[in-house]
Amino acid sequence: MKDKKLNKSTRQRDNKFVLKTSLYILHCTFFIFLFLSCDNKNYQPKPRGYFRIDFPQKEYVKLDTMKYYSFEYPAYSEITPDYYSLHEKEWINIEYPNHKGTIHISYKTIEDNLDKYLEDSYSMMIKHISRAVGIRDSVVINRDRKVYGLVYFLEGEGVASPLQFYLTDSVNHFMRGSLYFNVRTNNDSLAPVIDFITDDIRHLIETIEWK
Repeated sequence: MKDKKLNKSTRQRDNKFVLKTSLYILHCTFFIFLFLSCDNKNYQPKPRGYFRIDFPQKEYVKLDTMKYYSFEYPAYSEITPDYYSLHEKEWINIEYPNHKGTIHISYKTIEDNLDKYLEDSYSMMIKHISRAVGIRDSVVINRDRKVYGLVYFLEGEGVASPLQFYLTDSVNHFMRGSLYFNVRTNNDSLAPVIDFITDDIRHLIETIEWK
């Protein structure tokens, strides 16, 4: 009987988080639709032409040195501390030296403040709206691993961060990630690199485990 009550409580908590995430998506979609319909009425997608870029073969290793989480990251990338926030021991960067790209990972424990972290993630994404010509989102739901979240894909030549995401178990853990490039070029030229790293982020999300 106790297990049944626990499972029911867990399902109710998960459903509550899914509902909350859905409301955020509706909010984002409505705001983005208004912005893009006003500022990009004459936007026409340009045909894509890329320089040839040689990518390494996909290979992943497990990051298991963090206190609150683990995941698999690319063997051809480098894990470095967040030098701007050294007091945050769980904040790291996944560096791509050959492509001048970085996935910034931040982590916070939840102390009855999940709503604040969700709002902060939404606000960080909104900062890039002015240069975006399109935004897609994807909901993350993995009940077995207790991983829930949202991934934002921001399209446009001048978007500083073309991909952002957050992950949480809705009770104890909250992680946020964002992809940036340290190069002065437009995202159309970077599209093959963005696609390549996006696959790595998907793998990270699929393999993350809370501790």
